[in-house]
Amino acid sequence: MCTKDLGDRAEALALEHLQRQGLVLVRRNFRTPGRGGGEIDLIMREPDGTLVFVEVRQRASRNRGGAAGSITAHKQRRIVFAARHFLHLIRSEPPCRFDVVLVEGDMGADSATPIRWLRAAFDASATF
Repeated sequence: MCTKDLGDRAEALALEHLQRQGLVLVRRNFRTPGRGGGEIDLIMREPDGTLVFVEVRQRASRNRGGAAGSITAHKQRRIVFAARHFLHLIRSEPPCRFDVVLVEGDMGADSATPIRWLRAAFDASATF
């Protein structure tokens, strides 16, 4: 399986996991226009109305920090930039947070893939 296929599979697993927890999908793979912008894997809504910007990270192993270690300050800034752009487009500022879903290990159809959901994994004000 190529890297893109693995990423797509991890994103699908994350989406299913979050929906089972009661979140509703608002938008998938939101990208800002132009080069150098940002992307948000999943934008979800909690039952209380909180808008949740979700970054999904997949790694086969925990070497070099695993999936969590790949969320650098630069990556956080790009996600926050994209979230601000999205909020501008919808002309609303509901309560928001930034979550991360980590998918590590084998994602074969016959095995249970470990998924960790980190609520409020980072804060927008801490990235600038």
